[in-house]
Amino acid sequence: MTQKLIFFDIDGTLLDDEKRLPESTRQAIADLQQAGHFVAIATGRAPFAFKSLLNELDIGTYVSTNGQYVVHNGEAIYKNPIKPDDLEALERYASERKHPLVHLSHDDWYSNTRHHPQIKAAVESLKIEREITYHPGFYETGDVYQTLLFCTGDGESEYVQAFTNLDFIRWHDYSVDVMPAGGSKAAGISQLIRHLQIPARDIYAFGDGMNDIEMLQTVQNSVAMGNAPDVVKNAARAVTKDVNADGIRHGLKMVGLL
Repeated sequence: MTQKLIFFDIDGTLLDDEKRLPESTRQAIADLQQAGHFVAIATGRAPFAFKSLLNELDIGTYVSTNGQYVVHNGEAIYKNPIKPDDLEALERYASERKHPLVHLSHDDWYSNTRHHPQIKAAVESLKIEREITYHPGFYETGDVYQTLLFCTGDGESEYVQAFTNLDFIRWHDYSVDVMPAGGSKAAGISQLIRHLQIPARDIYAFGDGMNDIEMLQTVQNSVAMGNAPDVVKNAARAVTKDVNADGIRHGLKMVGLL
């Protein structure tokens, strides 16, 4: 079989509702690797937030922070941080509305607020074993590849109008991913594909979230999870079973990779 490159989202795709890796998924990844295929992660998380999963699955290639930080075999091949001027303006705008922010580098996350119930609730849903560092001035000195904006309802809509250099995608009732305009998993994947020189026909992607839509629309062989919203399913070429019902193994069989 020709060598393929397969991208997997993490939350709701590799990990189930309880943030656990199903045994069928673990074995499916091992089977792909044994067959000689490239297996990669494509996630909104920063690298520090899925390091244990990389080790567990023996994966060294990933597209992180929704495409802004891309690594192949442990080496960063693409970095697209948010511009400092945009971060400064975002800080002022969010502060006026009392909306806290958490800035993500590749190896840590930094809050401009000491304690906030919305941050606590959203972050706890990810089950990441790493405390957020209180460092309100980090964005002035370090590279920020993604920011988490905390607001409810459609609170991000006014930000969309005010910041044309930034994109906003909601991932939680309390939180929105913020990234450079045009930055996406699809854009990060294109950087990796260019680096590896793998034909489009040999690229596959699995996802379930709103931040997966562009990836699923762009990758030639895309599969949405059964637990994905309809708008995400409609963006994919195929739909597999729910993540909680061995959806990854089923989907890989559907597309002929297992």
